[in-house]
Amino acid sequence: MFEFDPILLARIQFAFTISFHIIFPAFTIGLASFLAVLEWRWLATGNNHFREVYKFWIKIFAVAFGMGVVSGVVMSYQLGTNWSLFSDRVANVLGPLFGFEVLTAFFLEASFLGIMLFGWDRVSKKMHFTATCIVAVGTLISAFWILSANSWMQTPQGFSIEPDGRLMPTNWLKIIFNPSFPYRFAHMITAAYLTTAFVVGGVGSFYLWNKRHLQHAKIMLGMATIMAALVAPMQLMIGHMHGENTMEYQPVKVAAMEGNWEHTTNAPLYLFGWPNQQKETTEFGITIPNGASFVLTGKADGRIPNLKSFAPEDRPPVVWVFWSFRVMVGIGMLMILVGGLSAVQYFRKKLFDSRWLQGVWMLMMPSGFIALLAGWFVTEIGRQPWTAYGVIRTVHSVSPAILGPQVAWSLFAFVVMYTFVFGAGSYYILKLIGKGISVSEDTEQFYKHGLEASIIEASKSKGGNHV
Repeated sequence: MFEFDPILLARIQFAFTISFHIIFPAFTIGLASFLAVLEWRWLATGNNHFREVYKFWIKIFAVAFGMGVVSGVVMSYQLGTNWSLFSDRVANVLGPLFGFEVLTAFFLEASFLGIMLFGWDRVSKKMHFTATCIVAVGTLISAFWILSANSWMQTPQGFSIEPDGRLMPTNWLKIIFNPSFPYRFAHMITAAYLTTAFVVGGVGSFYLWNKRHLQHAKIMLGMATIMAALVAPMQLMIGHMHGENTMEYQPVKVAAMEGNWEHTTNAPLYLFGWPNQQKETTEFGITIPNGASFVLTGKADGRIPNLKSFAPEDRPPVVWVFWSFRVMVGIGMLMILVGGLSAVQYFRKKLFDSRWLQGVWMLMMPSGFIALLAGWFVTEIGRQPWTAYGVIRTVHSVSPAILGPQVAWSLFAFVVMYTFVFGAGSYYILKLIGKGISVSEDTEQFYKHGLEASIIEASKSKGGNHV
């Protein structure tokens, strides 16, 4: 008879729900800042194209924000149903961090989102812009607390363990600003900005490709190009610093990322390969000699961690970590390439006429979400077999009375429900993109009179005095 492993199923269920959840907050983090820049440009220039692009994306922002809220609520319930032992032991540490996120960020975002959506012509321009900026800051504050809590699970400190096994805070500054937090926070925010940039640039390219909303599309693709050209290389540097921090505090995770089983010095860099956890080797490898040591230490003979120096029960699932890391890095390199090519075409004044490049941007639209999920797989799977690294094991975190069939049925229900709810939300977003941008009467008059003026000017240049 088939046996259900409740721990594995509980992990899969949480992975499924958090994978759905993380893409929506990441998208709204980047989109909120994009909206703030759009409104600032409209106020500074008076160009209604910026306002119309804003009104187009605010609808998508509202849908994504709502789906992020719904998916986030489900995860909090799972902590009580499937992971009650973990919740009981860490409640005094993580509970306040989650509470601070709600009090300082969620209420802020939810309150001023109403002004963003319905405040046009009801509040002053400055008040509306202030509301947009507050929501953008609120998304960053939300990310601050959530990343602090998750980073603490990666590098826990600032607590003591009571005789009953519960963790009690002793230093809140150490808990909040734990060793991995600055790197993970910066890495996540830049990932959110890049994710949004490639969606915005892809939509702008879609309109340019189809000869629709040309002025609006140029704004979208132009701003996305700036973000990709500047932030994608920055993300590479932040990721490198994050990797160095991980090597110090979670060396086994880095060993799994590199597929390095034996080498302590002169470790090769595996471009591709297949880690075999039973044979304790990486098969079919395509390598760069001394590459891993050089990348991680700056020296060809630098010392890096290897998997065999850790007990088998302390190693994460190596294949998942190894390949997720390569997917993330590979997409990141593609982003740098696309951003660089787009910047070159912009300075050549060919960005908005390069159909091949527009096609590339459209293909890259989902790339940020894929890289984001791959990065989270590296982080979360690489932390196994711990929920709080080095402090609480996963097997000691699951609810004691949990039954495999129950988790299996609830996981099936989640898959069905999420497919329907988030499928409908995503379909609505695609419908909004297909419908296009609503153009105001002022812009229509601008087009009309601008066309007339250009005809008159052309006539005068040919010696005529009338049309």
